[in-house]
Amino acid sequence: MSFTLAIVGRPNVGKSTLFNRLVGKRLALVDDQPGVTRDLREGEARLADLRFTVIDTAGLEEATDESLQGRMRKLTERAVQMADVCLFVIDARAGVLPADEVFAEILRRSSRHVILAANKAEGRAGEAGLVEAYSLGLGEPLRLSAEHGEGMSELLTALHPIADEMKERAKAEQADPLEAETDIAVDEEGEIDEDAPHAPTKARPLQIAVVGRPNAGKSTLINKIIGDDRLLTGPEAGITRDAISIPTDWGGVPVRIFDTAGMRKRAKVQEKLEKLSVSDGLRAVKFAEVVVVLLDAAIPFEQQDLRIADLAEREGRAVVVAVNKWDLEEDKSAKLQTLKSSFERLLPQLRGAPLVTVSAQTGRGLDRLQAAIVKAHETWNRRVTTAQLNRWLAGMLEQHPPPAPGGRRIRMRYATQAKTRPPGFVVMTSHPEAVPESYSRYLVNGLREAFDMPGTPIRLHLRGQGDKNPYKGRKSSQPSRLRKHLKDS
Repeated sequence: MSFTLAIVGRPNVGKSTLFNRLVGKRLALVDDQPGVTRDLREGEARLADLRFTVIDTAGLEEATDESLQGRMRKLTERAVQMADVCLFVIDARAGVLPADEVFAEILRRSSRHVILAANKAEGRAGEAGLVEAYSLGLGEPLRLSAEHGEGMSELLTALHPIADEMKERAKAEQADPLEAETDIAVDEEGEIDEDAPHAPTKARPLQIAVVGRPNAGKSTLINKIIGDDRLLTGPEAGITRDAISIPTDWGGVPVRIFDTAGMRKRAKVQEKLEKLSVSDGLRAVKFAEVVVVLLDAAIPFEQQDLRIADLAEREGRAVVVAVNKWDLEEDKSAKLQTLKSSFERLLPQLRGAPLVTVSAQTGRGLDRLQAAIVKAHETWNRRVTTAQLNRWLAGMLEQHPPPAPGGRRIRMRYATQAKTRPPGFVVMTSHPEAVPESYSRYLVNGLREAFDMPGTPIRLHLRGQGDKNPYKGRKSSQPSRLRKHLKDS
């Protein structure tokens, strides 16, 4: 049994840097500006022989109202309650501040295990703050430098007894036959048919990225899906900064949902921190399998929405368009017709992709959204046999033969599927460079209709068979006798 470690402390004490150090990746955004982290980010940490879950939290603020800082503090306090161990980090160079004393008292009451760490303690600059840390009454502080990796062995020593305690607790739980039987039942219910090679499992869940403009309701939607206020929400635009991934079971399907920062127009993104947030969201799109483009029903299909949807298609992801805040619309039928018409006109490259209306606030439409995502994922993984493709190709050529630019007749001999995720097809043809783009679109649209692949990106490659004469274009390495004779004469 593993354990969970929550890293807590004031803003800008180096929590995210330490988080990245423990997980071995630059997952959390790091900047000199305080208050960068707002949501809870989980990661699988590795420290020598220890494996555990680490949680990066927002900086503890003294605000307790419903302001953004107050909501961030409530989320951090919730992480403290969830964790088995709290690593309380202070800034050794700044010393112990009054806010540190307040939060130390909160941790003494809330958590069973608290480890005190003085970060930024490299060199002599942090010696005074390290000594001051004893006054917090949380035991001997660890001297750390998350930036340079110092003090990790001391942290390992402090965590080993807690890890041993978790192992003993796990053994006691396994000794209980009722508990063991419950665990087995849960595992069996979570399994997916092994015959389906791309079916989501707990080990390989379906990866979903929710993207859109700021204040479209992405975090609220994900909170409603998982049935928990896991992500920070509010009326302010641009609350989310990190691309947070959350594993959950959605309608019996294991999924991992990525909440991303709102993406504004590139010209409006000036601050370094917002650039990092958008870059983190784009990375989530690349790793996702299905991308949910969330629109605001009041202002759908803005220019930025179209760019985001086009980006997901160019990355080869399955796309589902969701229109949020549908509960606020009065004439729903007329609005829906307008949305469908705009979708077909503005995003022809995603023709046939599902368009689902939802309300993240009330939860209406989430069942239809889940069904659309699962179907889009299945289509994205679809494989067509070569025999089916060749029958399809013969019909397409008979219905509309390829043109003959410059009098050269183009012969298309056979087709095959080269890959899935997204579906990629290869058509062997003579003069592939002469096939016009319009005819390639004709073939792609035919593939969508014939094999029921609406909305998913399709990659079509036209490949020449090469010349059968192996000596064509080959220069002679030695001159012939005749040329030699003429040269000598």
